[in-house]
Order: sequence, then structure tokens, then C-alpha cells
Amino acid sequence: MGVLTTVDGKLGQQAGQQGFLLAKVDDLVNQIRANSIWPLTFGLACCAIEMMAVGASRYDIARFGAEVFRASPRQADLMIVAGRVSQKMAPVLRQIYDQMPEPKWVIAMGSCASCGNGIFNNYAIVQGVDEVVPVDVYIPGCPPRPESLIYGVMQLQKKIKKSGRIMEG
Repeated sequence: MGVLTTVDGKLGQQAGQQGFLLAKVDDLVNQIRANSIWPLTFGLACCAIEMMAVGASRYDIARFGAEVFRASPRQADLMIVAGRVSQKMAPVLRQIYDQMPEPKWVIAMGSCASCGNGIFNNYAIVQGVDEVVPVDVYIPGCPPRPESLIYGVMQLQKKIKKSGRIMEG
């Protein structure tokens, strides 16, 4: 008895007695990437306190493979922008984003990072971090609860698992 696969490229079905499974390398690598996210510390305001709480024992983001917040952009693949971004900080944010290796993802945490927040609607604050770097997941709230950040990481994991090919060409 052989292994059955579907035409649309889904994972193969397990063969009866032989006990082996076929899978695409892309799917396996995306599964590994989704469960080993290395976040970069980029806390700018009050949302950073909630981001720090996620690393503590009560919320424990380690169960999602993101237990160690990196201090170097060269070792991280997820940037969590927590708080408002000023016009002076925008070029620094972009430079740090450019130093991250591919593939890289961004979470905009809080109302200030997502849309500038109505409170800080002035010339000195960037009206959404998506004006500086591409954002994958937006987390609303002022400040958002740690549970919201965990949910945002789970949504990012779903997005990574559904992403396309690991190597083009």
C-alpha cells in the first residue's frame, strides 16, 4: 500500500501498515518558523510594560517558542513595536528593521503604534508604524493587555504557517 497525496498540495495521508507520512519541505519549515519566533525588544511607551509582562511567568510566552527577547536585530525575526513612534525615532526604527534577517515580521502593539492614537494626533508622532515598516499583525488597545499580545502572536503563527514557499526560483 502506498502513500496517498492530494492534487492541491496538502500533506500526504499516512499509509496503512507502512506507517510513513509525506509532507512538503515548505510546510515543515513554516511549521518550525512559526513555533520558534525570536522577538526583538522595541518598547517605546506604556505598551512596553505589558510586553514585558508577557515574558513573565504568569503569561509565559515561552510556550509559543518566543521566550527570549533579543537585544540585537541580527538575532531576531519579530519586531514588536510597543508604543508611540516619534518622527525622530522613525529612521531608527527603519534602520533596526533593515538589520533584521529574512524572514522578518512586525507586530504593532497598541493604538499609538497602530494608528497614532487620537491623543497624540500631532506633527511629532507617526500616525501608524505602517508608514515606516510593513506590519503583519495589529493589536488594538491602550495599552493592550498581555493576553492580546499572546493572541497577536498566535495570529502571526497562523500567518507564518500559511505563508508560501521558503525559496523562490
